[in-house]
Amino acid sequence: MSDGSALQHDGLADGGFPSKSRTLKSVTVAAAGLIAATTLLAGCGEPKAAPMNDEYAGNSGETEKSQESESQSSSGSDSSSKRKSTTSDKKDTGNYKDGTYSINGQYGPVGEDSIDVHLTIADQKVEKVEIVGHPFTTISKNHQNDFAEAINGVVDGKPLKDLKVDKVAGASWTSDAFNKALEVARQEASIQ
Repeated sequence: MSDGSALQHDGLADGGFPSKSRTLKSVTVAAAGLIAATTLLAGCGEPKAAPMNDEYAGNSGETEKSQESESQSSSGSDSSSKRKSTTSDKKDTGNYKDGTYSINGQYGPVGEDSIDVHLTIADQKVEKVEIVGHPFTTISKNHQNDFAEAINGVVDGKPLKDLKVDKVAGASWTSDAFNKALEVARQEASIQ
């Protein structure tokens, strides 16, 4: 056996470079892998939100008993309803009851992070927001903490109707989950 045939056997052409067919095969396999990964992750990362008095509220980190007491202490919550979607079954009427509404917002590439949003509404405006984070990683924890510290300065005193935040404190996914929670809060607080 000569040295040239040994190199050819390894898929290398003369001079130690991969042959055209081997290079083409590698590029094709890499492209197929990229397409498959993109397809699998296409639906991931979409933030979701659900009222915390809901059996589908996600991994809020709170016990059912504490959620019940929170629901009973707020004048605007309906603790007896059961929902099967990530939004409320109520319609946003644009006219809101005063009260504190608790919503769990879930986000991340596979929904591994979540925040509990406790939103107090008075006279159609946001009076106070409390965020309880449930991070999966240290990076998520830092973003959630920064968001929780900054959010009241952004939304307090603002009308609830059509309220939406941009990236707050550098936390884009947390901000997206908060916006989904605002949608659910508007539905839950709406006077029907």
